[in-house]
Amino acid sequence: MILEVLGNPYQYELEKLTRVFFPNEKIRVVFAQGAYPADETVCTAQIEADTARVSIQLDGQKWCKAERLAKEDDRELQLATLLFCGLQALTGYTPQWGLLTGIRPSKLLLTLQAEMGKEAAREYFTDRFFVSPQKTALTESVAARETAIIASSCPASCSLYVSIPFCPTRCSYCSFVSHAMTSDTAKKLVPDYVRLLCEEIKQTGAYAKQLGLRLESVYFGGGTPTTLSADELRRLLATVGEAFDLSAVREYTVEAGRPDTITREKLDALKSGGVTRISINPQTFNDAVLREIGRKHTAALTEEKFYEARNAGFRNINMDFIAGLPTDTVPSFCNSIDKALSLTPENITVHTLSLKRASNLGTHNTQIERAAGKAADEMLKYAYQSLTAADYNPYYMYRQSKTLGNLENTGYAKTGFECIYNIFMMEECHTVFAVGAGAVTKLKAPHGKEIERIFNYKYPYEYISGFAEMEKRKAAILPFYEKYGI
Repeated sequence: MILEVLGNPYQYELEKLTRVFFPNEKIRVVFAQGAYPADETVCTAQIEADTARVSIQLDGQKWCKAERLAKEDDRELQLATLLFCGLQALTGYTPQWGLLTGIRPSKLLLTLQAEMGKEAAREYFTDRFFVSPQKTALTESVAARETAIIASSCPASCSLYVSIPFCPTRCSYCSFVSHAMTSDTAKKLVPDYVRLLCEEIKQTGAYAKQLGLRLESVYFGGGTPTTLSADELRRLLATVGEAFDLSAVREYTVEAGRPDTITREKLDALKSGGVTRISINPQTFNDAVLREIGRKHTAALTEEKFYEARNAGFRNINMDFIAGLPTDTVPSFCNSIDKALSLTPENITVHTLSLKRASNLGTHNTQIERAAGKAADEMLKYAYQSLTAADYNPYYMYRQSKTLGNLENTGYAKTGFECIYNIFMMEECHTVFAVGAGAVTKLKAPHGKEIERIFNYKYPYEYISGFAEMEKRKAAILPFYEKYGI
């Protein structure tokens, strides 16, 4: 399809909005008007003189509307609104998130609440952004809980992210940088990776101590960190304890996401190493769906490992689920949520399937994806109703591109068990030091909004071969803080 952007600089937002309606079509953006075949989908968004105009050609139908230009600050929203209304009229599809394409709706709502008050901000969401009342209410609930966690961070706070990009097998929906341990090449990388990761942790800890920063949360993610052996986990946890002052740490998470990687020896290693929160992620309690997505464990094994973690002393456990997995149905998904509630973990995170290019799943056509998006929406509604009724509060939310139905990912938690790392990282409350392959350190100005990023090499083999170069990159940490007199 063609997106003509004429006489305006709003290509990025207009393209993202068009993709909400046509998630799997290749969108060619052009900046000059042309002549196209009648069967070509063409969206034209134009500003000319004192007029904003959108015209759309789709499946033999045409839609066009022009308006007098609003004030300068509102022109992007005005043009996006015209495009949204035209696409909605021609496709018959109304996205639940309306015009919003950003990943953090709660951050936008908090900004609006500060500017105009809660009631006016709610109306702005529904009337100007066309966000559904349900999604607006979800955003308000998340924003209220985020506010308290954000306020608990101070200028001297920091967090640590440790990347373990290895998994026992690769799930079909996964787009993360992760090496399956079915490969001999991946297995051979692990010893050098762990050795150098320990070195980077030590170096990063030295910077944090020199700057007088207070470590408040630690998060081991991946991949699946528990793909490593118990000894390798002990070594990494001990290194973190030696490199950083852990006396102020409020939360220490390790993703033990794949039940088939969990053993009692590893759980004991995590517990003795100071870990306070783990994830055991079923994604679904339907064995047929697990096989479809390439998972080698059963639902029964997930339940077994959950109780094993409880017996090992873990009192803060998260479980992840994905709405819209291949072959899953609305009743099956609802059964998975019900099963999770019967186990009573402290956190339940509900994701929406996102079909990224790097995953193994094939893309759907638009009609199939809309049907899948409708089913995913029913799944999310059931999760929201069931979880909130059981006193799990939505506290964390973000959105990704290419999710079914343009829907969201939401973290629910019992009061007092919210994952503070998720908020600190997503809302950029303070510096997050990140170590390992694919990790991105985000340096946050102590009393301002400035963010500076330091990127590590993406793949484990690059991380190993380019380690000296990454050490040089991390040397930018001290000069960043020197600008602020630290």
